[in-house]
Amino acid sequence: MGALVLEGGTFRPIFSSGVMDALNDYGVDFPYVIGVSAGITDGFSYVSKQPKRNYDILMNHRHDKRYVGLRNYWHDRSLFGLKYAYETIPNEIYPFDWDTFLNNPAQVKVGVTNVETGQCEYLDGKQLDKKCTMLKATCAIPFAFPVISLNGKKYYDGGICDPIPVKKAMEDGHQKLLIVLTRPKGYQKTLSKANVVASRLLKKKYPQLVQPLLTRHLLYNETLAYCEQLEQQGQAIILRPSEELQIDSFEKDLQKIDRIYQYGYQLALEHMEEIKKLLE
Repeated sequence: MGALVLEGGTFRPIFSSGVMDALNDYGVDFPYVIGVSAGITDGFSYVSKQPKRNYDILMNHRHDKRYVGLRNYWHDRSLFGLKYAYETIPNEIYPFDWDTFLNNPAQVKVGVTNVETGQCEYLDGKQLDKKCTMLKATCAIPFAFPVISLNGKKYYDGGICDPIPVKKAMEDGHQKLLIVLTRPKGYQKTLSKANVVASRLLKKKYPQLVQPLLTRHLLYNETLAYCEQLEQQGQAIILRPSEELQIDSFEKDLQKIDRIYQYGYQLALEHMEEIKKLLE
């Protein structure tokens, strides 16, 4: 069976939302959806069959300081307004269609990083609570978010330990993959200063996180190479933004956000017949 695999990247997965909205509009239903961070967060609207929901949220709230802004550290210890972004918006402003989501037979897997073990865990997205705690956990970039507690465990961003969870999808029996990336072809991750600083500051409290933080770029590049190998073997289709249209993780320009969303939608249309064959 086919699987949809989603990379994260804060606001960069608005490209992925364009892809998924095209899939929804053309009735393409993947039976298995897996991802990390904002990728899988946007993927929930694909499973709930709500095209344009992610687009509307980002376009209308990108410059809303209740959504993202330094003042949120005062009450949420987070750059993002956790209550506003993950509770008020999905439950009041842009209501999430819980009935459609839960009745959709698709499996949904959410990657999170266990801070105590330094290992990735894959949570059942159908167990999402009304406070969207699971989604807070998968998006919890160290120091931009607090550690998120769920079911007696503590988690950070799933992208730390499994940035593109293709191997998990294949382990779960899915040999044909649509992989939606948020970086252009040729991108290679390097060790960031943020990860070096985080590894030092978290070393005493969460020693098992040090290695994943310092080797995250190596894992990413290895996984990317594996994805491209699967594509060459005919087991995967990779969709990703063009270098000219890529956006920053915290992109502020709404015109750029709109353009990359539209590009994702059109790119999916161009590959729609190939994508449908993944499900045959």
